[in-house]
Amino acid sequence: MRQERSLSHSRWECKYHVVFIPKYRKKAIFGQLRKELGDVLKQLAQQKESSIEEGHLMPDHVHMMISIPPKYAVSQVVGYIKGKSAIHIARRYAERKRNFVGQHFWARGYFVSTVGRDEEVIRNYIRHQEAEDRRIDQLNLI
Repeated sequence: MRQERSLSHSRWECKYHVVFIPKYRKKAIFGQLRKELGDVLKQLAQQKESSIEEGHLMPDHVHMMISIPPKYAVSQVVGYIKGKSAIHIARRYAERKRNFVGQHFWARGYFVSTVGRDEEVIRNYIRHQEAEDRRIDQLNLI
């Protein structure tokens, strides 16, 4: 699924697999928050001229494959997405749930790796991660 994009003086294809977690790894990405958060993350990525190609919100972490133009650093885009989404969550849900520490919803840091030629493998990994986690949890109960 190679899809090169272009800026005024360059053609590019820069995709990254990014994972980040809520603070204290609280299983807070449930219900209404989970449904709404996907759209919020996509809109925030678009504001940095990036696009979330594939994504899945797990109960305690976020997986996404994101395409970022080379004029932005990965840390800049991920920091922007995490910061603005935390503000959105605090404004929308903090009055109902006080278990978030101020406006710090996400833990510091994140995991990132380049996608390269393994794009389809990473897409499948993101799509099937929740089922795989349930399978591993079942094995641990035995």
